Amino acid sequence: MSETNSFAPTLAHCGVYCWDVDKIAKFYCTVFDMQETDRGVGNTFPMTLVFLSARSDQHHQLALASGRAEGAPSTVMQLSFKVRAIDHLREARRRALACGATGMRGLNHGNALSIYFKDPEDNLVEVYLDTPWQVKQPHGDPLDLERADADIWAETERICRADATFEPAGDWAARFEQKQHSLRTAKRS
Repeated sequence: MSETNSFAPTLAHCGVYCWDVDKIAKFYCTVFDMQETDRGVGNTFPMTLVFLSARSDQHHQLALASGRAEGAPSTVMQLSFKVRAIDHLREARRRALACGATGMRGLNHGNALSIYFKDPEDNLVEVYLDTPWQVKQPHGDPLDLERADADIWAETERICRADATFEPAGDWAARFEQKQHSLRTAKRS
C-alpha cells in the first residue's frame, strides 16, 4: 500500500452551537474574512445551519448551528485559526476587539505565538503563528504584540533555548512522522 493510500484523516472543520447564528456568522466573517457558503435547516439536525469558509478548497471550515439556549455556557475549549505573520496576529486582535471580542490576551507558547479572546457568545478563540522551535507543552509566557517583531522573535528563541525540552521544530516533526509511519505499519500488520 502506498503512502498516498494510507489512512490519514485530517481534521478539517468544526461546528459550534450558537444562541444567534446570524450574529456569530457576522463576527467570524468580519474578523477572519470568511464568507457564508450555505445556510438552511438540516434534515437530520432540525436547526438552522450556517456554513462559513475562507478557502475555495473547503466548503466550510466552521459550521454554526442554532439550538444553544441563550445564556447557556459555551462548551468550546477553543477554536484555533493559524496565521503566517506577527502582523496578522495584530490585525486579528484589532478586528476581534472592534467586533466585540472580550478577554484578549497574548501567550508565547515557544512553538507558537498566540492571542486568545472570547467571541460574542463566550466561545474561546485562538489565533496563532508557528515558530521554528519546539518545547514541551503546555507552555505559556506573556506575549506583548506592542513590541517590535525582531524583539518578539529574539525573546521567543531565548525562552525556547533555555527550556530543557528545546529542539528545532523540524526535528520534532521528523520524529512525529517516524512515529506515524510506525503506527500505520503496525496497524497494517
